[in-house]
Amino acid sequence: MFNAADFPNLLVGLDAPDDAAVYRIDDERAIIQTMDFFPPVVDDAYSFGAIAAANAMSDVYAMGGEVIFGLNIAAWREDLALELLSDIMRGGADKLREGGGVIAGGHTITDQEPKYGVAVTGIVNPQHILTKGGAHPGDLLILTKPLGTGILTTAGKRAIISTNDLNNAIEWMMTLNRDASRAALAAGIKAMTDITGFALAGHAFEMALAAQVQFRFRFEQLPLLDGALELAKQGSIPGGTTRNRDYLQGKVFLPENLSDEWEAVVFDPQTSGGLLMAVPSGILDSLAREFKARETDYWIVGEVVEGFGVQIA
Repeated sequence: MFNAADFPNLLVGLDAPDDAAVYRIDDERAIIQTMDFFPPVVDDAYSFGAIAAANAMSDVYAMGGEVIFGLNIAAWREDLALELLSDIMRGGADKLREGGGVIAGGHTITDQEPKYGVAVTGIVNPQHILTKGGAHPGDLLILTKPLGTGILTTAGKRAIISTNDLNNAIEWMMTLNRDASRAALAAGIKAMTDITGFALAGHAFEMALAAQVQFRFRFEQLPLLDGALELAKQGSIPGGTTRNRDYLQGKVFLPENLSDEWEAVVFDPQTSGGLLMAVPSGILDSLAREFKARETDYWIVGEVVEGFGVQIA
């Protein structure tokens, strides 16, 4: 059985699950370690590689760190052209380079379903680690990317989405959370996570539970990718949506008049989504200046209150 007391340098690990593991090297340096991989979410090989790498790197940024290097993780079918795998890895390598890191190797196996991802190593000052806990009643909730990537990529697989809407979603998924993370650190944010496969509802619940508070969102303030609601109306719902909703019963509370398409957005599994942060009202202006200096988008989507779970109002 894991006992955190036996590993005093493991600052974040299994005892309090977070976005990544953090291991202290000395008083000024700690290593962040994370990994993620999944099947293609878009047809273009290069874009898929870049999205998968950005998604994996996001956990480092959610902890307030910087990326150092990554190791490729890939599964490939023998009848698929290796040129496609090369394009995927080139997309991943370019995205690591954009974040100041480098691909330093990796491992590939044969599998019937292609998959790609990156095991990412980052670094952070132990005094400046951002975790899921730490939100307080009165804090505002800020999100840094629009929602709906699961809905739109599912529509892409079904060929029922416009080229413009799909390309817009791809651009957002390829966007690193590095600048948003740096803005949060500069402004003094303490509680933050990234929004990925567990959806806005699931990741918000994790933050709320860690802080023993309730996160209250106003659904009309949630930013959406172009086409998300209409495509959800047409039934473009990824399978993970239902799994998220079932798991979060009794933890996420919805208004009776919330439409099916808005419910789909709340539980939509995101790929390379934005950062969700709890922001004390006193530092909101400072954070806004930091975002502006880095030309980073953000939306105020709710507040932290006393209570339990997540409330969509």
